[in-house]
Amino acid sequence: MFARRLSILRIDSMGARHACPIRWIDNFAMRNFTNDAVFDDTLPAADGLLEAGRRVPLDRLQPAMEDWFRRKGYLKPEERLEVSELDGSGPERKLRVARA
Repeated sequence: MFARRLSILRIDSMGARHACPIRWIDNFAMRNFTNDAVFDDTLPAADGLLEAGRRVPLDRLQPAMEDWFRRKGYLKPEERLEVSELDGSGPERKLRVARA
């Protein structure tokens, strides 16, 4: 539906990557539906996958999602969030990565 596919991963204290559950991503997307228009062009697609329009900035999306996930208790203090744009040739290939 949207032009970009974004990988949304939780990085645990050992550095292992885990796809964030779609319910987490959906909770963030619905919360931001009216609070910040820049995130309106997002659609949770699956665990660890968010579709987004071109105007959604990764450098703002990652810290906003990480903050929301921490406030909801989804992320532990030693964990972090990685948001990256998939290039369309598979989940292993990424164009840009936003990290806190």
